[in-house]
Amino acid sequence: MSWREVQLGDGIHVKHGFAFKGEHFASSGEYLVLTPGNFLEKGGFRVRDGKERFYHADFPEDYLLSENDLIVAMTEQGEGLLGSAARIPAEGKYLHNQRLGLIQITDPKLLDQKFLYWVLNNADARAQIRATATGAKVKHTAPERIKKVRLNVPEPRDQQAIARVLDSYDDLIATNQRRITLLEDAARRLYREWFVHLRFPGHESVPVKDGVPEGWQAGTAFDFVAIQSGGTPKTGMEHFWNGGIPFFTPKDSPDSFYVVDSEKTLTESGVANCNSRLFPKNTIFITARGTVGKIALAQKPMAMNQSCYALVPKLDFDNLFLFLAIKEAVEHVKQVASGGVFNAIVVDTFKIIPLTVPASEITRAFGAAVQPVFEQVETLLVQNQHLVRARDFLLPKLMSGQYDVSSISLPEEIAI
Repeated sequence: MSWREVQLGDGIHVKHGFAFKGEHFASSGEYLVLTPGNFLEKGGFRVRDGKERFYHADFPEDYLLSENDLIVAMTEQGEGLLGSAARIPAEGKYLHNQRLGLIQITDPKLLDQKFLYWVLNNADARAQIRATATGAKVKHTAPERIKKVRLNVPEPRDQQAIARVLDSYDDLIATNQRRITLLEDAARRLYREWFVHLRFPGHESVPVKDGVPEGWQAGTAFDFVAIQSGGTPKTGMEHFWNGGIPFFTPKDSPDSFYVVDSEKTLTESGVANCNSRLFPKNTIFITARGTVGKIALAQKPMAMNQSCYALVPKLDFDNLFLFLAIKEAVEHVKQVASGGVFNAIVVDTFKIIPLTVPASEITRAFGAAVQPVFEQVETLLVQNQHLVRARDFLLPKLMSGQYDVSSISLPEEIAI
């Protein structure tokens, strides 16, 4: 494979975005204004549910992005986002604002656009962009500085082959995520069928009074759940950190049922010297500060910090039932509450979260019914974790020519 050194400006143009006026922003609409917040740190596009801004005024048509357009974050809105690249997922919906650069290929015989997505999400290009950035607190780059990035590249057909390998990992991750979403929706629907619409097995013969079936208990989460706190060991004690025990914080809150990994880890000594204990697999975590009200199951034993609570059933009812019941109840309170009810969660907050608990045998029957679904979700999440690690390992190796792309096998979908 033949490689040569190029400067990005020899093969691309970087187009600045449009200065959309803030007075025309709204929380819903047809056209969504993208910001650096729509980028993942490692690269890729993300939707910020509830935080998106839509535009309700005329704008130049050439700032309406097309599917698969390649954009780059030119402002470091969050740590690590400067220079992050993403691909537009849909046609005619997303607007290109001034803090983003649109990468346009000017010489396809020199650079391939799909390959360039991975170039910009590799450490070498990111380091060069960051080294030339301006700004003390918030870093900024510009089209001309991006165009000055230098790197070694193979011939375009080899660039395309490298991009195909790396894209295959992302495609499989996305496929798994769609399967996860469907499985989790199925579990939520079954929960609502049994415990919201009260069509649980044998419901025909159970009297209902004031919306509560006979033998069920109505109260609050505080009545039925033991609320346990976490803590953080001293950050200056190096032997407390970077061990093999995941340390859950609000930053680790997943969009799926399970949290499978954490940004920080502790040693056994670290756990022994903080207010958290080692919580077993399937412990229910809820975030109390920062990203408030996110609920997840621990996929493996984990400790947690003081900005979270662990929830444990006080009575003999199924843990998966409790997980979905708490999720449903918290979402309901968020929808009907006003003011700052969920700006932070304290122990007393659980006294305003309504919870109705069925007879324990019904919760166990429900748990048995959804257990296979949760196991499939866990399997897919763990596979995605492995795929991300494999992709991130391959990226610098392929970009540097250390690995020959022809020797790399594509990942395979798992059967469930």
